[in-house]
Order: sequence, then C-alpha cells, then structure tokens
Amino acid sequence: MEISEFAKNYHEKMFPDYKSTLADTDPEFIERFDNFAFDEVINQDDLDDKTRFMAILATLLGCQGTDEFRAMLPAALNFGVTPVEVKEIVYQAVAYLGIGRVFPFLKITNEVFTEKGIELPLQGQATTTTKNRREEGTKTQVEIFGEGMQDFWKSGPEESRHINYWLAANCFGDYYTRTGLDYNQREMITFCFLAAQGGCEPQLISHAAANMKIGNDKEFLIKIISQCLPYIGYPRSLNALRCVNEAAK
Repeated sequence: MEISEFAKNYHEKMFPDYKSTLADTDPEFIERFDNFAFDEVINQDDLDDKTRFMAILATLLGCQGTDEFRAMLPAALNFGVTPVEVKEIVYQAVAYLGIGRVFPFLKITNEVFTEKGIELPLQGQATTTTKNRREEGTKTQVEIFGEGMQDFWKSGPEESRHINYWLAANCFGDYYTRTGLDYNQREMITFCFLAAQGGCEPQLISHAAANMKIGNDKEFLIKIISQCLPYIGYPRSLNALRCVNEAAK
C-alpha cells in the first residue's frame, strides 16, 4: 500500500496505536480512502481540526452512521472536542432528526464516555425553565433569523399553530439556549444534520442563510461540506452546495 505520510500521521493522531483490520482485508480500498479522507480532503482548506470533527460528528448523526460515529468520537475528543460539546451536538440532533434516529447515538456516546472514564452526567447546560422556554426560544430565533421571527410562534392556521409554538419553545427554547455551544456552532451543526439526512432542502437553504447572517459565510459552509463529503458522499454534498448557493443569492 502507498498511503501518504500525512495520512498515516493524521490517522495516528485520530487513533493512536490502532491498526485497522481493513488494511489487511481491503488494502486497495484503505489506500484510496485514507489518502483521500485523511490527506487530500484535510489539506483542501484551513478549517481547524476541532470544527472539522464537530461537523463530522453532526454529519454522522444526520446520515445515521452509528458505527463510524463510534469510531470517530474518540478521535474528536483527541482533537479537542469536549465531552460537553459532544453531548450538545447529540442533544440538538433530536430537534432535527427525532429521538428515533438519535437514541442509538446517545447510547454510543455514553458508552464511549464510560470507557474513557468520563463521569456522567456531565455538568448541566440548560439556561431556560418550563416557564420561560418559549420567550427565550423566540428571542434566540430573532437573534439568528431576524425580527421576522418575533411573532412566528403564534402564526399559521389554528390547527397547526402549535407546531410553530413548539419550534420556538422546544427546538430553540430547549436546545439553542443551552450553553456548551455558541450560536455559530449550533447553526453549523444544524446545517450538517440537514445536509446529511437529505430531503430537507427548503430547511437547508433557510439554515444556510441563517449561518451566513451570523457570520458562517459561504466560504466557511463550503469548507464544511468539503470536509464532510467522505462521510455522506457526492449527491448529498452537491445538494448542500446548491442550497448554499441558493441562500447566498
């Protein structure tokens, strides 16, 4: 095999003293994948390692890559993603993927943390109560999306208005108001959830625009797509790029 020195060294940083069994069973595949994912892609841009791994974890949640998530979680910790940040990524995924798809990842996270001696539960990050979650959620929506969200929680037909209320109170009031991640990080991982699961292009355009509004510009989002491409493939990456270009208009 001709795996580049950079790919070998990066792999060693991710997984110290670990040799993949696939190197023996599938040497040609590992040669091409490692050289691509751990050299060519890494060196495409200047995205920092911590942001890269936060995006990868969110992307793996979005595409339901449970086995790869289990493998990459220790690597993310090795590159500076904190246990609190990992948990916040997993928690927020529930609002965009549903507990049916996130529950396995919550279990995996707890198992990996336990194996590494990370004491659970982690320090709490909630800043809202059941009494003020809607108001604080609306405030967060306005800060991210603009004044047009001020009364969104009570808009729409009566029979479905409760969903807009939940979006403010639950999605934003319960999750976005938590400490552990800032708005830029939360919008970035939301972009990854939506891009990776596919079929959410209207929401992906909206959140691409929100990312740009708060400082995650088009160039940054293209870097995120590029770094996550090995984990979700070309079709969803190209769809995400189209949504970014649409939002940039």
